[in-house]
Amino acid sequence: MNSKTEFRVIAGRRVVATRSGPSAREVALDYLRAMGCKRDEIVYYGVDGVSWRGAVYRAEPVEPVEQPLKLVALPPVSPR
Repeated sequence: MNSKTEFRVIAGRRVVATRSGPSAREVALDYLRAMGCKRDEIVYYGVDGVSWRGAVYRAEPVEPVEQPLKLVALPPVSPR
């Protein structure tokens, strides 16, 4: 599978990063590895989370933002 989805990495109630990747677990793991955490210190939790030294990091997909409607300029109205 070559498609990548945008995920946000969450620690507790705080969003700590936004990254793209093939799965939530891979994104959370990539975040910790980029922070310098050793692979043997990381514990997997379910399909969307990992833990490092007691802190749990999970990733969830970012919902697409609905684009606002484009406003169209109307011609001026002449008085009657």
